[in-house]
Amino acid sequence: MQGLVKKSENVNLSLISYVSFTFIGYFIIGLSLSVLPIFINKSLGFSLVIAGLVISLQYVSTFFLRAYSGKIIDGKGPKPAVLFSMISFSLTGIFLIIAYYFKFSPWLSLTFLVITRLLTGCAEGMIGASPINWAIMVVGEKHTAKIISYNGVACYGALAIGASLGVTIEHEFSLYGIGILSIILGILGFLFAKTKDNKTNTDIKESQPFCKILGKVAPFGVCLALGGLGFASISTFITLYYNYFHWNNGALCLSVFGGLFVAGRLVFNNVINNHGGIKVAIVCLLVETIGLLIISFATNSQMALVGAGVTGLGFSLIFPALGVVAIKSVPSSNQGSALAGYGLFIDLSLGVAGPLIGGIADLYGMSYIFPFSAAMVFVGLGLAYLLKLKNK
Repeated sequence: MQGLVKKSENVNLSLISYVSFTFIGYFIIGLSLSVLPIFINKSLGFSLVIAGLVISLQYVSTFFLRAYSGKIIDGKGPKPAVLFSMISFSLTGIFLIIAYYFKFSPWLSLTFLVITRLLTGCAEGMIGASPINWAIMVVGEKHTAKIISYNGVACYGALAIGASLGVTIEHEFSLYGIGILSIILGILGFLFAKTKDNKTNTDIKESQPFCKILGKVAPFGVCLALGGLGFASISTFITLYYNYFHWNNGALCLSVFGGLFVAGRLVFNNVINNHGGIKVAIVCLLVETIGLLIISFATNSQMALVGAGVTGLGFSLIFPALGVVAIKSVPSSNQGSALAGYGLFIDLSLGVAGPLIGGIADLYGMSYIFPFSAAMVFVGLGLAYLLKLKNK
């Protein structure tokens, strides 16, 4: 018994060391997540649509890097992808500093912010599936659900912590402070990755074209994309939403969302293995819909915080629940491409969400963005239920 406990502890420590790269990457992303929309809208004077579009450019470049990262992981191993991502994250800090320096020239500043967001997307595209595959290659496929769950905790926990800390840093040190911290963390992540041994796939003869892999994971990815709209609406527009209603501490919503997200991953870690990915996804999409509706009808900031927490709890297991099923639909030699292809759909969701939800806010008013998001997540719930009926 003692040997089993020790082995379990070693597995946990090992996979944590790999998903730490996810934490570093998404912490850097989170640092500017709450402050850039306000900077673009209030300081530079651009519309909400432009603010949402610039933020969403990150997910556009991530979308195009996913397939490339999958090929690198399957062919050369995950280490080169992680190293590339850490270099890119450091570069985002450099261009963020330049963008703030030229804030007196709105269009020039916006141009450098566009470069920053595109580089952030490149970094996210390479880091997205790499730590997961690296950990799977080291500790084994039987721990896939746990690895994806831990990686999600690192991802959204880092986003929540980074978003709250980013507001504080921006207040005390402006965007210069966020840029400098991003550079330092990217360098530290690069140096840490250099100390680890790379792992490569020895069974490449069964490798299938990426388009074929994408087709197999697409049904699960579409459900993920619709569920991701709830997270996108909170991460991109919650600070502006709070500002619209003259509420304080909008960034706290991201922290509450992230906190309940992490709690959901940790507390309900085994439900996917016990009840199946599709069933868990259906329940989670329902809970996320309820959370977004609570925000929609909130009359004060406290009620909105409750809605953000419920949304985070609902969103917590959607990615791993559908991801485990998606991975099982392809050969083991294509897991890197499968995770990359599956991740494309959350990138697509987050990329479209900025201009789409920003356009709804401009056309109909800020109060319509969360009812719209709730409706889209509910459509995802319906599609997940159809998948359940199909797989009976």
